[in-house]
Amino acid sequence: MSAPTGARRGRRPGTPDTRAAILGSARDLFAAHGFGGTTIRAVATAAGVDASLVHHYFGTKDDLFLAALDIPVDPREVIAPALAGGPDGAGERFLRVFLSVWDDPDLRPGLLAVVRGAMDPSAHRLLSEGFLPVVIEPIGVALGIDDPGHRMPLVASQVIGLILLRYAFEVEPLASMSAERVVATYAPTIQRYLTGPLP
Repeated sequence: MSAPTGARRGRRPGTPDTRAAILGSARDLFAAHGFGGTTIRAVATAAGVDASLVHHYFGTKDDLFLAALDIPVDPREVIAPALAGGPDGAGERFLRVFLSVWDDPDLRPGLLAVVRGAMDPSAHRLLSEGFLPVVIEPIGVALGIDDPGHRMPLVASQVIGLILLRYAFEVEPLASMSAERVVATYAPTIQRYLTGPLP
């Protein structure tokens, strides 16, 4: 997102350095305190700006969180078409969208950088208390499935495992599987986590 033009608010001018300071402070606070334990006001204070300037640049706390992760695509926008058909068949639709993003050679380096950063022990709260409630659990809510707080972490376990083995560690045969074979292998399990009976 490019810096807005026009009048600036806050104690410091709206320069790229100010934006970087906000993002740096947000990353540190989200990693240290989780999503729930971090406020826009705390980020603003750490960055030395007014809270209104944080909202001006980044909008909501959800938007700030995703910007702080520096993900090359907004996962909420990418996944939206897969949600349109409702819960039936959502596992396959979700997986096809996921693979189309991760198999894109222009996007993969940036995505891998995010994954490697999240694997740092000091940053584990970015996943458990940030990405899951901001991105993953709302998928289940949007689909209208029962108990998304229980089901969506199970979906995430499959997706994260797929990311690590196929893309980060390039473990065979998964790394060289065609997208169709990955879908055929994983989609039934993801669909069961979404809508099937659970133990």
